[in-house]
Amino acid sequence: MNSESTTSFVALGAILSGIAKPDHKEIYESATRLKAYLPRAIYHNGWFELANVDQAIASIAKMLNKSSLQEWIEQYQLQEHKPKRVGVLLAGNIPLVGFHDFLCVLISGNTFVGKLSSKDDQLLPLVADVLLEIDPSFSSKIEFTTGTLKNIDAIIATGSDNTSKHIEYYFGKYPNIIRKNRNAIAVIDGSETEEELIALGHDIFDYFGLGCRSVSKIYVPDGYDLDHIFKGLFPFKEVVSNKKYGNNYDYYKAINLMAQTKLIENGFILLKEDQQIASPVAVLHYEYYSDYGTMLHSLNQSQDQIQCVIAKEPVPGLRTVPFGKAQSPAVDDYADGIDTLAFLTQLV
Repeated sequence: MNSESTTSFVALGAILSGIAKPDHKEIYESATRLKAYLPRAIYHNGWFELANVDQAIASIAKMLNKSSLQEWIEQYQLQEHKPKRVGVLLAGNIPLVGFHDFLCVLISGNTFVGKLSSKDDQLLPLVADVLLEIDPSFSSKIEFTTGTLKNIDAIIATGSDNTSKHIEYYFGKYPNIIRKNRNAIAVIDGSETEEELIALGHDIFDYFGLGCRSVSKIYVPDGYDLDHIFKGLFPFKEVVSNKKYGNNYDYYKAINLMAQTKLIENGFILLKEDQQIASPVAVLHYEYYSDYGTMLHSLNQSQDQIQCVIAKEPVPGLRTVPFGKAQSPAVDDYADGIDTLAFLTQLV
């Protein structure tokens, strides 16, 4: 991948962030089409509220920082080679969730063949249009389809534990990265400030908890007063006004009440004591721990279910990020801890 291509992504990031205005008519028109679509995204997918779409774009723009990209790429041996056609099965759980795979495939000099999710089939093609106007040389290396992936040399896919089995059946013969269900967790030690617990609210509620980096469970020390958690989460109370989220809240409240399951609730989030890491939308699992070391051992036994850990201090053996940063991954923070760019550079 040459430096001009890296520069093109930096330019894309600047335009997405609003720092730089497009200086050519064609780029301006592509960027305008993207911007015009954003308010309509919520009608296409009820989970894609404008604030969430804006957040996803801002996160991408931050990722495309010049120094960050250069430091990232310098870690790899990127050589000119005949491009491999890399099929990417795109998820649609949060806006532009497949952008990092898009970036990795193109930065590695390969051809991106993306199968779009019906839940998000507009945003990434519109971002790609802006990139193509910045750098037309990508035109032969970007393809989108809503049909079957054909004539591919490798596959990257993100799905549930169930769908991953079907993906492995159909595409297992290709070099592959097949990601499964994962969630973020938070470890509370009792010393957190009110500001940190408010920041935890972003880790729980951003994108309505639909992302693989969304906190689905918290671990709290024995005797911890959960009112501290509720106080931190209170600023996010309007989340329940989203129809889809509100429906989930009402449904899981009714289901658990009928089952006589103990719940702690405040009108917009249901806290349920549960050993399972994954939780439904509008439900936050919690678990008490008496011994920190024993709890860490348990977490390490469940690494394949954990995307990252939110905590004040690094958690040995697991990727740890500060409160409020779960949804702001760096460019080298790979999903499931699998180095996507290393995988792609080895296809040559």
